[in-house]
Amino acid sequence: MKSSMQVKGLRWWVIALIALATIINYIDRQALSVLWPDIVEDLFPDESALERKQIYANISIVFVFAYAFGQAIFGKIFDWVGTRIGFVLSIGVWSLATVAHAFAQGVLSFSIFRAILGVAEAGNWPGATKGNAEWFPTKERALAQGIFNSGAAIGGIVAIPLIAFLTIYFSWQMVFVVVGLVGLLWLIPWLVLVKAPPGSHPWITAEEREYILTGQRPEAAKEVSTETAEAEEYTPSTGELLSRKQSWGVIIASAAIDPIWWLFVFWIPIYLNEVYAMDVKSIGIYGWVPYVGAMFGAWFGGLLAQNRLKAGWDTNKTRKFVITLGCLIMLPSLLAMANPGAPVTAVVIMAIILFGFQTAIGNVQTLPSDLLGKKAVGTLAGFAGMAAKLGAVGLTSLVPWLTADGNYTPAFIIGASLAIIAMAAVWLLIPKVEPLKPLANGNSDATSANK
Repeated sequence: MKSSMQVKGLRWWVIALIALATIINYIDRQALSVLWPDIVEDLFPDESALERKQIYANISIVFVFAYAFGQAIFGKIFDWVGTRIGFVLSIGVWSLATVAHAFAQGVLSFSIFRAILGVAEAGNWPGATKGNAEWFPTKERALAQGIFNSGAAIGGIVAIPLIAFLTIYFSWQMVFVVVGLVGLLWLIPWLVLVKAPPGSHPWITAEEREYILTGQRPEAAKEVSTETAEAEEYTPSTGELLSRKQSWGVIIASAAIDPIWWLFVFWIPIYLNEVYAMDVKSIGIYGWVPYVGAMFGAWFGGLLAQNRLKAGWDTNKTRKFVITLGCLIMLPSLLAMANPGAPVTAVVIMAIILFGFQTAIGNVQTLPSDLLGKKAVGTLAGFAGMAAKLGAVGLTSLVPWLTADGNYTPAFIIGASLAIIAMAAVWLLIPKVEPLKPLANGNSDATSANK
């Protein structure tokens, strides 16, 4: 193709493709939970209902562990091979893993395919962040991140009815093949469109290239006032980082709040099947509603924080306000799930819970960058992310026992107490959300702890 071809607004096409990849990511991960009520008896005819639930929990736990591990590896892979090939590896492998589910026979094969899916799907997040950093000037990044983040909620909304619809025409095995092939088709426009970074892309207009590249440069120079320069220089060793109560505030808040999300991602279809005796088609009618709440919550939490900062609130007041508000929205809603009544009411209450969750989580995830300079923020974010996934594993493994009699109330009560713990961690362990200063006694003892 000749380089005389020019595409206006190329960066928006790139972020649109990344958002589409995120939607596909959620469809592929949700396929198993939506199909599970229909396939579980054929796959495991000899097991009791509780044993089947434990099998599902175990397969889900394998996915979360692989996913946590994948986020660590794929960040490095994207830095190593670049955004273009990184996405080819990530979505290529996860699409093939989705197709492979069609050939799963039992616990071991499902677990292996879930593990490969989890590792590869995790790549979507560092990949999107890197793509955003490459293709957008600093001032547009928050908007680009929002577009891509809403892809996860839209994926959740689309996945459940789409998979239920496909079961009308296809066997469960073919459903996995069909959704897996969609990801492989995505590779075609990606490889055609994202030939090179903006600096050397043949189709980008001169104005857009200039706009992107100059918008990425001068920020650093502008921002270094004496105060931020001091904060930037403070790069604690890992031992010192973990000796600060603020770090533990972030880690504990992440470990407490994240399981609430996974509780719903993994169990909504199974809950609707057990409590309301729904088949896959009925789940398709109801199961998407909670994710609408998540989508609005993601926008609301970001916009509310932006609005308060513009109104002159400091970071401390803003973060604590928005995180607390999100948790206070979740609390009564989680308790109301003890006896929701009609299925419509149940999914609307779930939508309110996920709205509250998404309101809070974006602000919890920015805490590491509020507290630390660039060189240490990744370390704290990594610890917080790991704690979040371990928390999710803990709650997911408890669900089969908590709900053995088909009553989900204990799981929701634990969810409500986790929301309280998340709030308490932020208020008690982070007295003020601001850049940390070195401890008065110097770092000499802390560096030895890092050995």
